[in-house]
Amino acid sequence: MKKAIFTTLFATLVTLNALAGVIVLEGHYQGKNLYVQNPFAGSGVGFCTYEVTVNGEVTTDEWNSSAFEIDLAARGLKVGEPVVIKIKHKDDCKPKVLNPEVLKPKSTFEVVSMEVTPDGVLKWKTKNETGKLPYIIEQYRWNKWVRVGEVDGVGTPGEHEYSFQITPHSGVNKFRVKQVDYSGKPRYSKSVEFTSDIPEITFSPIKVKDKIEFTGETMYEIYDSYGNIVKKGFGKEIDASNLTKGIYYLSYDNKTDTFVKK
Repeated sequence: MKKAIFTTLFATLVTLNALAGVIVLEGHYQGKNLYVQNPFAGSGVGFCTYEVTVNGEVTTDEWNSSAFEIDLAARGLKVGEPVVIKIKHKDDCKPKVLNPEVLKPKSTFEVVSMEVTPDGVLKWKTKNETGKLPYIIEQYRWNKWVRVGEVDGVGTPGEHEYSFQITPHSGVNKFRVKQVDYSGKPRYSKSVEFTSDIPEITFSPIKVKDKIEFTGETMYEIYDSYGNIVKKGFGKEIDASNLTKGIYYLSYDNKTDTFVKK
Protein backbone atom coordinates (compact mmCIF):
# COMPACT_ATOMS: atom_id res chain seq x y z
CA MET A 1 0.00 0.00 0.00
CA LYS A 2 2.75 2.46 1.02
CA LYS A 3 4.76 1.51 -2.04
CA ALA A 4 1.75 2.18 -4.28
CA ILE A 5 1.18 5.63 -2.71
CA PHE A 6 4.89 6.52 -3.11
CA THR A 7 4.86 5.39 -6.74
CA THR A 8 1.77 7.46 -7.47
CA LEU A 9 3.22 10.54 -5.72
CA PHE A 10 6.54 10.20 -7.59
CA ALA A 11 4.70 9.88 -10.92
CA THR A 12 2.64 12.98 -10.11
CA LEU A 13 5.78 15.01 -9.32
CA VAL A 14 7.45 13.90 -12.54
CA THR A 15 4.32 14.86 -14.49
CA LEU A 16 4.20 18.31 -12.85
CA ASN A 17 7.88 18.90 -13.59
CA ALA A 18 7.34 17.92 -17.20
CA LEU A 19 4.63 20.57 -17.53
CA ALA A 20 6.92 23.50 -16.73
CA GLY A 21 10.23 25.11 -17.57
CA VAL A 22 12.15 28.08 -16.21
CA ILE A 23 14.43 30.71 -17.70
CA VAL A 24 16.96 32.05 -15.18
CA LEU A 25 18.68 35.40 -15.73
CA GLU A 26 21.42 36.59 -13.37
CA GLY A 27 23.27 39.89 -13.37
CA HIS A 28 23.26 43.38 -11.88
CA TYR A 29 20.65 46.11 -12.17
CA GLN A 30 21.83 48.71 -14.69
CA GLY A 31 18.82 51.05 -14.54
CA LYS A 32 16.89 49.39 -17.38
CA ASN A 33 13.93 47.01 -17.59
CA LEU A 34 13.62 43.68 -19.39
CA TYR A 35 11.24 43.01 -22.28
CA VAL A 36 9.84 39.54 -22.97
CA GLN A 37 8.16 38.11 -26.04
CA ASN A 38 5.49 35.73 -24.75
CA PRO A 39 3.92 33.25 -27.23
CA PHE A 40 0.75 31.25 -26.76
CA ALA A 41 1.04 27.91 -25.04
CA GLY A 42 1.46 24.92 -27.35
CA SER A 43 -2.06 23.85 -26.56
CA GLY A 44 -3.36 27.18 -27.87
CA VAL A 45 -4.94 27.97 -24.50
CA GLY A 46 -3.42 30.93 -22.64
CA PHE A 47 0.08 32.38 -22.84
CA CYS A 48 3.36 30.61 -22.24
CA THR A 49 4.56 32.41 -19.07
CA TYR A 50 2.73 31.74 -15.84
CA GLU A 51 5.00 33.35 -13.20
CA VAL A 52 7.90 35.82 -12.96
CA THR A 53 10.05 36.34 -9.86
CA VAL A 54 12.76 38.93 -9.13
CA ASN A 55 15.14 37.97 -6.33
CA GLY A 56 12.66 35.36 -5.14
CA GLU A 57 9.60 37.66 -5.08
CA VAL A 58 6.70 37.23 -7.49
CA THR A 59 6.23 40.32 -9.65
CA THR A 60 2.95 42.03 -10.45
CA ASP A 61 3.94 42.54 -14.10
CA GLU A 62 1.19 41.84 -16.62
CA TRP A 63 2.71 38.70 -18.12
CA ASN A 64 -0.63 37.42 -19.42
CA SER A 65 -0.07 39.01 -22.86
CA SER A 66 1.93 38.45 -26.04
CA ALA A 67 4.71 40.76 -24.80
CA PHE A 68 5.43 42.19 -21.37
CA GLU A 69 7.92 44.27 -19.43
CA ILE A 70 9.68 43.17 -16.24
CA ASP A 71 9.72 46.44 -14.34
CA LEU A 72 12.91 46.33 -12.30
CA ALA A 73 12.68 50.03 -11.45
CA ALA A 74 9.51 49.30 -9.47
CA ARG A 75 11.43 46.85 -7.27
CA GLY A 76 13.40 49.65 -5.63
CA LEU A 77 16.70 48.23 -6.83
CA LYS A 78 19.87 50.29 -6.77
CA VAL A 79 22.19 50.43 -9.76
CA GLY A 80 24.78 47.66 -9.42
CA GLU A 81 22.62 45.53 -7.11
CA PRO A 82 22.58 41.76 -7.88
CA VAL A 83 19.45 40.50 -9.66
CA VAL A 84 18.14 36.96 -10.24
CA ILE A 85 15.08 36.72 -12.48
CA LYS A 86 13.12 33.52 -13.05
CA ILE A 87 10.56 33.29 -15.84
CA LYS A 88 8.45 30.17 -15.34
CA HIS A 89 6.72 28.87 -18.44
CA LYS A 90 4.75 25.91 -19.75
CA ASP A 91 6.81 23.08 -21.16
CA ASP A 92 5.37 23.14 -24.71
CA CYS A 93 6.50 26.72 -25.43
CA LYS A 94 9.25 29.18 -24.51
CA PRO A 95 9.21 32.95 -24.00
CA LYS A 96 12.07 35.03 -25.42
CA VAL A 97 13.88 37.75 -23.48
CA LEU A 98 14.56 40.51 -26.01
CA ASN A 99 17.28 42.46 -24.17
CA PRO A 100 19.11 40.18 -21.67
CA GLU A 101 22.26 42.31 -22.05
CA VAL A 102 20.77 45.02 -19.77
CA LEU A 103 21.72 42.84 -16.77
CA LYS A 104 25.35 42.62 -17.86
CA PRO A 105 27.82 45.14 -16.41
CA LYS A 106 28.59 48.05 -18.70
CA SER A 107 31.67 50.23 -18.50
CA THR A 108 30.60 53.84 -17.95
CA PHE A 109 33.28 55.08 -15.55
CA GLU A 110 34.64 58.62 -15.63
CA VAL A 111 38.01 59.46 -14.12
CA VAL A 112 37.88 62.36 -11.69
CA SER A 113 41.62 62.36 -10.98
CA MET A 114 44.70 60.22 -11.61
CA GLU A 115 48.27 60.52 -10.38
CA VAL A 116 51.44 58.61 -9.52
CA THR A 117 52.67 59.29 -6.01
CA PRO A 118 56.40 59.77 -5.15
CA ASP A 119 56.48 56.26 -3.63
CA GLY A 120 55.31 54.67 -6.90
CA VAL A 121 51.59 54.17 -6.37
CA LEU A 122 49.12 54.80 -9.19
CA LYS A 123 45.98 56.37 -7.70
CA TRP A 124 42.77 57.19 -9.51
CA LYS A 125 39.30 58.35 -8.53
CA THR A 126 36.21 57.54 -10.60
CA LYS A 127 32.49 58.28 -10.74
CA ASN A 128 29.43 57.04 -12.67
CA GLU A 129 30.25 53.32 -12.57
CA THR A 130 27.22 51.18 -13.41
CA GLY A 131 28.78 47.74 -13.60
CA LYS A 132 31.14 45.75 -11.41
CA LEU A 133 34.12 45.27 -13.72
CA PRO A 134 37.85 45.01 -13.06
CA TYR A 135 40.18 47.89 -13.90
CA ILE A 136 43.11 46.69 -15.97
CA ILE A 137 46.28 48.73 -15.42
CA GLU A 138 48.49 49.24 -18.46
CA GLN A 139 51.99 50.69 -18.79
CA TYR A 140 53.40 52.06 -22.04
CA ARG A 141 56.74 50.47 -22.77
CA TRP A 142 58.47 48.94 -25.80
CA ASN A 143 56.20 51.00 -28.11
CA LYS A 144 53.04 49.27 -26.89
CA TRP A 145 50.64 49.18 -23.93
CA VAL A 146 51.51 46.32 -21.58
CA ARG A 147 49.12 44.92 -18.97
CA VAL A 148 50.76 45.12 -15.53
CA GLY A 149 47.91 44.49 -13.08
CA GLU A 150 44.23 44.44 -12.22
CA VAL A 151 42.01 45.99 -9.52
CA ASP A 152 38.32 45.12 -8.95
CA GLY A 153 35.89 47.97 -9.58
CA VAL A 154 33.07 48.78 -7.14
CA GLY A 155 30.44 49.21 -9.87
CA THR A 156 28.17 51.84 -8.27
CA PRO A 157 27.60 55.49 -9.32
CA GLY A 158 29.32 57.33 -6.44
CA GLU A 159 32.98 58.35 -6.30
CA HIS A 160 35.48 55.55 -5.66
CA GLU A 161 39.23 55.62 -5.06
CA TYR A 162 41.65 52.95 -6.29
CA SER A 163 45.39 52.36 -6.06
CA PHE A 164 48.02 50.05 -7.53
CA GLN A 165 51.73 49.68 -6.80
CA ILE A 166 53.55 50.19 -10.09
CA THR A 167 56.98 49.10 -11.32
CA PRO A 168 58.44 52.06 -13.24
CA HIS A 169 61.28 51.95 -15.77
CA SER A 170 63.94 54.60 -16.31
CA GLY A 171 62.92 57.91 -17.90
CA VAL A 172 59.36 58.95 -18.74
CA ASN A 173 56.62 56.50 -17.69
CA LYS A 174 52.99 56.42 -18.88
CA PHE A 175 50.11 54.55 -17.25
CA ARG A 176 46.38 54.22 -17.89
CA VAL A 177 43.45 52.05 -16.81
CA LYS A 178 40.74 50.39 -18.85
CA GLN A 179 37.62 48.25 -18.51
CA VAL A 180 36.16 45.77 -21.00
CA ASP A 181 32.42 45.03 -20.71
CA TYR A 182 30.12 42.51 -22.46
CA SER A 183 30.44 44.41 -25.76
CA GLY A 184 34.14 43.55 -25.90
CA LYS A 185 35.00 47.20 -26.58
CA PRO A 186 37.58 48.65 -24.12
CA ARG A 187 36.93 51.92 -22.29
CA TYR A 188 40.16 53.77 -21.50
CA SER A 189 41.16 56.50 -19.12
CA LYS A 190 43.55 59.21 -20.24
CA SER A 191 47.17 58.36 -19.51
CA VAL A 192 49.22 59.90 -16.72
CA GLU A 193 52.96 60.55 -17.05
CA PHE A 194 55.84 60.94 -14.65
CA THR A 195 59.63 60.77 -14.85
CA SER A 196 61.39 58.26 -12.61
CA ASP A 197 64.89 58.65 -11.18
CA ILE A 198 65.73 54.98 -11.84
CA PRO A 199 69.12 54.61 -13.62
CA GLU A 200 69.04 53.31 -17.17
CA ILE A 201 69.44 49.53 -17.24
CA THR A 202 71.76 47.60 -19.55
CA PHE A 203 72.36 43.88 -20.08
CA SER A 204 75.20 41.51 -20.91
CA PRO A 205 76.48 39.54 -22.69
CA ILE A 206 75.45 40.09 -26.31
CA LYS A 207 76.46 36.53 -27.14
CA VAL A 208 74.67 34.40 -24.57
CA LYS A 209 75.52 30.90 -23.39
CA ASP A 210 73.56 30.25 -20.19
CA LYS A 211 72.16 33.48 -18.76
CA ILE A 212 71.50 37.17 -19.30
CA GLU A 213 72.31 39.64 -16.54
CA PHE A 214 70.84 43.14 -16.07
CA THR A 215 72.36 46.03 -14.12
CA GLY A 216 69.08 46.28 -12.16
CA GLU A 217 65.72 44.55 -11.77
CA THR A 218 63.43 45.02 -14.76
CA MET A 219 60.44 43.61 -16.59
CA TYR A 220 61.51 41.74 -19.72
CA GLU A 221 60.21 39.87 -22.75
CA ILE A 222 62.21 37.74 -25.19
CA TYR A 223 61.02 37.17 -28.79
CA ASP A 224 62.46 34.80 -31.35
CA SER A 225 63.27 35.83 -34.92
CA TYR A 226 59.66 35.06 -35.95
CA GLY A 227 58.20 37.43 -33.36
CA ASN A 228 56.99 34.69 -30.98
CA ILE A 229 57.37 35.44 -27.28
CA VAL A 230 59.49 32.75 -25.60
CA LYS A 231 60.13 34.20 -22.14
CA LYS A 232 58.80 37.00 -19.96
CA GLY A 233 59.12 38.03 -16.35
CA PHE A 234 60.76 40.39 -13.86
CA GLY A 235 64.18 40.15 -12.30
CA LYS A 236 67.90 40.84 -12.54
CA GLU A 237 68.82 37.83 -14.68
CA ILE A 238 67.31 35.39 -17.17
CA ASP A 239 68.03 31.68 -17.53
CA ALA A 240 68.73 31.32 -21.26
CA SER A 241 70.13 27.79 -21.16
CA ASN A 242 67.05 26.26 -22.78
CA LEU A 243 66.91 28.68 -25.73
CA THR A 244 67.89 27.27 -29.12
CA LYS A 245 70.70 28.89 -31.09
CA GLY A 246 69.80 32.01 -33.02
CA ILE A 247 69.02 35.72 -32.88
CA TYR A 248 66.53 37.01 -30.28
CA TYR A 249 64.90 40.34 -29.42
CA LEU A 250 65.06 41.40 -25.78
CA SER A 251 62.63 44.02 -24.47
CA TYR A 252 63.60 45.38 -21.04
CA ASP A 253 63.61 48.66 -19.11
CA ASN A 254 62.19 51.05 -21.76
CA LYS A 255 63.93 49.67 -24.89
CA THR A 256 64.44 46.65 -27.13
CA ASP A 257 67.82 45.18 -28.17
CA THR A 258 69.04 41.97 -29.80
CA PHE A 259 71.28 39.16 -28.61
CA VAL A 260 72.60 35.91 -30.01
CA LYS A 261 72.17 32.56 -28.30
CA LYS A 262 75.31 30.49 -28.90
